[in-house]
Amino acid sequence: MKVLVIGSGAREHALCRSLSLDPAVTALHCAPGNAGIAEVAELHAVDALDGAAVAALATELGAGLVVVGPEAPLVAGVADAVRAAGIPCFGPSGEAAQLEGSKAFAKDVMAAAGVPTARSYVCTTPAEVDEALDAFGAPYVVKDDGLAAGKGVVVTDDLEAARAHANACERVVIEEFLDGPEVSLFAITDGVTVLPLTPAQDFKRALDGDEGPNTGGMGAYSPLPWADPKLVDEVMDTVLQPTVDELRRRGTPFSGLLYAGLAITSRGVRVIEFNARFGDPETQVVLARLKTPLAGVLLHAAEGTLADEPPLNWSDDAAVTVVVASHNYPGTPRTGDPIDGLDAVAEQDAPHAYVLHAGTKRDGDAVVSAGGRVLSVTATGTDLTEARERAYAALGRIRLDGGQHRTDIAAKAAAGTPTAG
Repeated sequence: MKVLVIGSGAREHALCRSLSLDPAVTALHCAPGNAGIAEVAELHAVDALDGAAVAALATELGAGLVVVGPEAPLVAGVADAVRAAGIPCFGPSGEAAQLEGSKAFAKDVMAAAGVPTARSYVCTTPAEVDEALDAFGAPYVVKDDGLAAGKGVVVTDDLEAARAHANACERVVIEEFLDGPEVSLFAITDGVTVLPLTPAQDFKRALDGDEGPNTGGMGAYSPLPWADPKLVDEVMDTVLQPTVDELRRRGTPFSGLLYAGLAITSRGVRVIEFNARFGDPETQVVLARLKTPLAGVLLHAAEGTLADEPPLNWSDDAAVTVVVASHNYPGTPRTGDPIDGLDAVAEQDAPHAYVLHAGTKRDGDAVVSAGGRVLSVTATGTDLTEARERAYAALGRIRLDGGQHRTDIAAKAAAGTPTAG
């Protein structure tokens, strides 16, 4: 099978790494990719938001499967264009991807499907914003209705900060605050059958102790030793299957990766948000533990035959990933800084630890930073303590001027305590 992956982040590097290890994959391509992905796949220049261009590239390469990584191409309908060219594609239609593209649409689907979530208001005027903020009180949860690369959500006790964020958005969802630890649960689906993956937890705040601004994610770990063993079954029954069934009932079947961001509240499991693609950085740890070859599972989902897929096989090992971000992230990042130590990690830490590239590119013989989140240092171990030690040992070999990372990824979980995520 020839596979084409669309995207350029650490999520796509994790996908490409897993696909490169799958004996069924005879050729692996990525567009546009990054410096790390170039080591396992052939890179191609393409506008990832241009469905016709992606479909043309897939046709030219003779791809038997296209995997669309990021949310923006999915919302733009790139998967539709690929399927229209007769090529199996892993990723939902543009219409179904509105589950991530519009938080108001997602709330409507959840209401119709009876999925437990936070009470909310959709606001388009300052008066509606003030009424909603007053109704819920602090902490205020304010979400840009559209795509915002993981940075469209503000959770704050500061009324003026909440109001400012809301009024800067064309359309905003304001909702009640959900207490309790957060969990990410991915599921692969063909629009009928739903196949859950293993839960993970990510860390959205920029600084240790869950302080600082929200980011696209600064690290993640799996499994969750503190979670109820019945959690996956409960979420399947109350969230994932009802959502897939409701979208099919509406005539917009969801095929691809359904990501449920969950809060384990004092009143039970509640959905914080849905995403229409693999999450970053959770994908890095989930795929590190997946033993089932990936390509066949994705192809079954793309072709509507997921019911034929046997249960997934998971490693008993734990996995931890720590994100190295550039100077000033999540503000406007500084780019072009050289990254040193990558060869040392490959020589001294493999196979238990490795580096997945996000915002990187080649500059002559050097690899330099090219985005906000630059690398995901990922490691496995017999438990979270060993996986953490290996990840941070590998990270210690890397040098990036102005680089920043959290030092507490999975620390509480390793000690048996859930964290806010």
